[in-house]
Amino acid sequence: MMHRRNFLSGMNTTLAGVALNSLLQQDELSAAHAAPSGIPHFRPRAKSVIWLFMRGGVSHLESFDSKPMVTRHAGKSIDETAWKGVQNPERLKKVRVVVVNDANGQQRNKLYPLQVGFKKYGQCGMEVSDWFPHVGACADEIALVRSMWTTDDNHGAQIQFHSGRHMLDERVPTLGAWVNYGLGSLNDNLPQFINMGPRYFDVRDGHYLGPAYDAVPLKVDPTNPLPYAQSESNRSREEQRIEFDLIHRLNTLRGEAKYQDDAALQARIKTYALAFRMQTAVPEVIQFADETATTQQMYGLDNPQTKPFGMQLLAARRFVERGTRFIQIMHGEGAAGAWDSHTNLKANHSKLAAQVDKPISGLLKDLKHRGLLDETIVLFATEFGRTPGSQRGNGRDHHPYGFSIWMAGGGIRGGTVHGATDEIGFHAEEHPHYVTDVHATLVKLMGLDARRLEVPGHKRMEIDFGEPIQEIIA
Repeated sequence: MMHRRNFLSGMNTTLAGVALNSLLQQDELSAAHAAPSGIPHFRPRAKSVIWLFMRGGVSHLESFDSKPMVTRHAGKSIDETAWKGVQNPERLKKVRVVVVNDANGQQRNKLYPLQVGFKKYGQCGMEVSDWFPHVGACADEIALVRSMWTTDDNHGAQIQFHSGRHMLDERVPTLGAWVNYGLGSLNDNLPQFINMGPRYFDVRDGHYLGPAYDAVPLKVDPTNPLPYAQSESNRSREEQRIEFDLIHRLNTLRGEAKYQDDAALQARIKTYALAFRMQTAVPEVIQFADETATTQQMYGLDNPQTKPFGMQLLAARRFVERGTRFIQIMHGEGAAGAWDSHTNLKANHSKLAAQVDKPISGLLKDLKHRGLLDETIVLFATEFGRTPGSQRGNGRDHHPYGFSIWMAGGGIRGGTVHGATDEIGFHAEEHPHYVTDVHATLVKLMGLDARRLEVPGHKRMEIDFGEPIQEIIA
């Protein structure tokens, strides 16, 4: 039998350590500056967020923002067209890192034709590319924003989209961390903030809020979904339960009498039971045996191309169904992200879109069928768009000046197209929105006032708060 002191000191290397870290950090925050009560500031329209992030930079021009003029003037330098003013240095100065053309860079100014066709979908007539036909079929549920911009022209913009700050600035909490901090738990058996999929930039979320508000990394693997979730020995669940009960009794007998005011010890006592519940509850969520064949096919689990992403989205639905607040799902392997198509854009984007298109539509349809879409916001986003000009002949470069995202679900006005880029998709011209406007929209719909979530000693800039995109709120 493990000695009690050795057991407590070793907890930080197990899943119990994850739960312990959370409880201790919450105690520290409460003592330092009164953490929120978990009660929304006003009536929420949504309870949960499923954040779908395409790593590498999806081309808005080949997904949700058709620009026929790019094809009509293909091969011409931008300076040879009526839109030569888009490259005026005054218009480009908001980007923090200036692009310097390489040996092949002169081609970036030559317009590159659209690589895919577009169709109108739904009663709203939203134009969506032929690479996203299943998402297009859900157009009447979607609010499309075609006028996003950001200030980082490299892949640190992934950090910027999640936190609102340039990666050269001080690291600050991500949106998921703020939601977790402000609203607390809907289900104490499950993580409230989950990340699935690859993260190569800044794998922390809580920052000055503390590690309690970092996303818990999760794999859709019923045998080992969470780091350190497996017992270090081959003890059965019943043997583990007996051990947990015994240690709890020892802690109660020897600890409460002598150390009843020791918050750290009390947290350790509480967290062991919490960790045990998570070990049991999390694998159950990602067991799909009770899902019908029709549901599994809706997510593309019957197709090797769509199955990996489909499993993550089906798991996401099961988590929000059970009370998880915020789930971010990253798509696109590699340090920069698979969507980073400097060459062979057509082959790259058509392949990746085929991996995510059907599972995303399956998620939207399944949430709606179960009555969960009204209380769950689904976001489709990426760090920036791609240039209207070519790079290396058949690709597009990074483009932070204008790109597209969309939202659906709780409180969102479906069938809406908001904002616009210019005729070649260069600048966000009509109703431009910085990335924290997306944050402000989500926070508002979840019943939070971002300015009441400020932490003493950590000043937030005005741009950190953003402004809700009122035109897409129902």
